[in-house]
Amino acid sequence: MILHVPSLERLVNELSKLPGIGPKTAQRLGYYVLRSTSEYNEALQLALEGVRKSVHECPKCFSFTENQSLCFYCEDQNRLDDTICVVEDPADIARFDSSGAFKGRYHVLHGAISPLEGILPKDIRLQPLLERIQNENIKEVILALDADLEGDTTVLYISKQLHGKGVKLSRIAHGIPIGGDIDYIDFRTLGRAIENRVEI
Repeated sequence: MILHVPSLERLVNELSKLPGIGPKTAQRLGYYVLRSTSEYNEALQLALEGVRKSVHECPKCFSFTENQSLCFYCEDQNRLDDTICVVEDPADIARFDSSGAFKGRYHVLHGAISPLEGILPKDIRLQPLLERIQNENIKEVILALDADLEGDTTVLYISKQLHGKGVKLSRIAHGIPIGGDIDYIDFRTLGRAIENRVEI
């Protein structure tokens, strides 16, 4: 993409590195920032600097926090201490928590095992998870990972590590979404739906 304005090209290039932002969207965002008031640009700059300086990983669950000690979810005294929901990214916590269905603790892996991309168990937060399970009297681990090759590989690895440890291990159900039309569901999802069927 050649805009013939080097500073704008650099901005568009950086914006295009954000997930879900393609070249056209990055260009629209770049022009928006360029046309915005100086107050907006200063506020955006301060927000970016604030995130970089203030936000860090929770030392227990590895979610993001600004607190000096533990994050909001780890400090919440109303949560169940014997159940952990394992997710790939910190953003997943907000999604699960907004459902209101889970009242336990969380653990963020910051990725999933992917040998093809060179991501091994040591590259994500797996060892701290295993230590938590051993040291915190955890009774159930819910694996809320993506239903893809990397998620499946990570689930298999964790299940092997916890085999025979007396911990109940489950994975979130995968299958046809509520309101989904079977005509438009792929065969892999249909297979998962059959495997994860429930008695009525």
